[in-house]
Amino acid sequence: MNSIKPFRYSEPIRGVQVKPLTEDGKKISILYKGLLSEKGAERIYLHCGYGNQQNWSYTSDQPMERTQAGWEKMISLQEGAQLNFCFKDSMENWDNNDGVNWTYRISN
Repeated sequence: MNSIKPFRYSEPIRGVQVKPLTEDGKKISILYKGLLSEKGAERIYLHCGYGNQQNWSYTSDQPMERTQAGWEKMISLQEGAQLNFCFKDSMENWDNNDGVNWTYRISN
């Protein structure tokens, strides 16, 4: 029997929503309509890493795609069950949720 459920985006937190794309939650879509988008950024990058919020590992900057819904990026979690992330534009302006960033955590 097929147990795939229709996944939906979370409620927005300061213009950020997350949607699981797989049952195990390891593939997600991040939708961004926050401050940088509101200010008209031409490019937005997802800056993300794994581990605890104070000591990220395996950090990367990944370009997001502009869609009708906002800026989107699909991510497959590679390390552990917690992804920390924030956003920057091509002019190095950051949206880091007032210094606390955002976290996506898979709970068992």
